[in-house]
Amino acid sequence: MKKSVLIPVLLSAMVFIALYSFKDISNSHLKGNGPIPDADNAGLKLPEGFGALKVAELGAKARHLVVTPQGDIYVKLARSKEEKGIIVLHESSDGKAQVTGGFGNYGGTGIYLKDGYLYASSNQEVFRYKLDAQNKVIDPNKPEKIITGLKAGRQHETKSLVLDNNGNVYVNIGVNSNSCQEQDRGLRSPGIEGCPLLDSMAGIWQFKAKELNQSYGQGVRFATGLRNVVGLDWNQQNNQLFVMQHGRDNLNSSWPELYNEKESAEVPAECLYALKQGDNAGWPFMYYDQIQHKKIVAPEYGGDKKKEADSKFIDPAVAFPGHMAPNGLLFYTGNMFPEKYKNGAFIAFHGSWNRAPEPQKGYFVVFQPFKDGKPSGDWEVFADNFAGTPEKAAAGRADHRPCGLAQGSDGSLYVTDDVKGAIYRIVYNKK
Repeated sequence: MKKSVLIPVLLSAMVFIALYSFKDISNSHLKGNGPIPDADNAGLKLPEGFGALKVAELGAKARHLVVTPQGDIYVKLARSKEEKGIIVLHESSDGKAQVTGGFGNYGGTGIYLKDGYLYASSNQEVFRYKLDAQNKVIDPNKPEKIITGLKAGRQHETKSLVLDNNGNVYVNIGVNSNSCQEQDRGLRSPGIEGCPLLDSMAGIWQFKAKELNQSYGQGVRFATGLRNVVGLDWNQQNNQLFVMQHGRDNLNSSWPELYNEKESAEVPAECLYALKQGDNAGWPFMYYDQIQHKKIVAPEYGGDKKKEADSKFIDPAVAFPGHMAPNGLLFYTGNMFPEKYKNGAFIAFHGSWNRAPEPQKGYFVVFQPFKDGKPSGDWEVFADNFAGTPEKAAAGRADHRPCGLAQGSDGSLYVTDDVKGAIYRIVYNKK
């Protein structure tokens, strides 16, 4: 081969080798540039192949949260800390996060990211903040108030929220009552006829996401008969609102001749409902008994724990064991987890307080499979041991209580804890 031909060939080969080596180095760097699970998976018990890390611990009651594609985390606090009710964190390449700021001098639960705005709620109002192209709040001191004057009592006062794809925001209005008795939680106290509380509480209200200072009169009572909803999400597969209701309490203490302590600990169900406008889930006139698989008339309204309720009340999509306090609901649409999780529902159960003398239950995140927008198959415990030990869970003295759920842009699952303000990130190790 002539020298004039050999030199270009050798140069081309050298360039190819250099590029190939650079590609290998680059790929090696990327493989190490992701969230690293803690050695003990942040204390959590997870299915095989999953890992977890504790992203941060805020030392405050962390409720719902959202995560941006740029690695910012917005966390809503139940009570403001140093006059900040929304805490902002930014993640580093290893998945750990540092607090970078905060704003909003009001406590609450709801927070949601949609169409260039961050939505957040206090216990009586809903605000929105304009975001820039990097999903950072442009002016945290000047939110737009879009809903005002929402009713809040001394129980079930939190306002969770979600948006659909048509410019509507949905807000839970929990009711400041257990079962609409004349004497709340009283012994053999009858239910108030017709339950007038339903006019402005115990349901989901729909408002416009872009209109300012809306009140009840400008909203729509989308669904009623829901004692209290904390976890809710919009199912993109069937374009429908799903909510988790907190079931009623005090069956034994109010009606001891009908319910023993064990029955009162197990019933009624914590229900997942698929809602359409005009639906009625039946509170306070009925509850769902997951053991009998029936809608049962409430004792306050003439029930005897066997009499079945009117068929006009909707059935739950899934009925979970009683008194586990579902506080977070998320439909998983990511690609990190195995295929079985796609479009299924994760539910964060905050944990019970009122099952004594039976052991307390909950303090975990469960997974409910879905197919074509409907529940399919049995639910399973996905992330456990937030309580710390089985003994702490049984006694109701949990170290951590899962509350909010969010999905990262890479498909990670984030979970908040409203005891110490821990933020967990659950990842899957693809093999």
